[in-house]
Amino acid sequence: MKLKSEQDYVFDVTVVPKASRTEIKLDQSNDIKVYLTSAPVDGKANAELLKLLSKILKVPRTSIKILKGDKGRNKKLMISNFSEKELVDKLTSK
Repeated sequence: MKLKSEQDYVFDVTVVPKASRTEIKLDQSNDIKVYLTSAPVDGKANAELLKLLSKILKVPRTSIKILKGDKGRNKKLMISNFSEKELVDKLTSK
């Protein structure tokens, strides 16, 4: 995970589409793995990812952007006005 600026936080996510459940897992080194029920067709998995993160983090969907990996499992996301501590706290308190 890297800090882009004081206001934008950039982090990596591994996505597992077509999973049997929707779930976010955070391992001991704070790597994020997201299981989605949507198939990676027509952007459905990306839409589900953004919707899930905005719900859990309690931020507008428009404040989360996919910077890299739009068509792959490994994605680089940016969230506006958020810190690493806030991200980890919200993901671990769900």
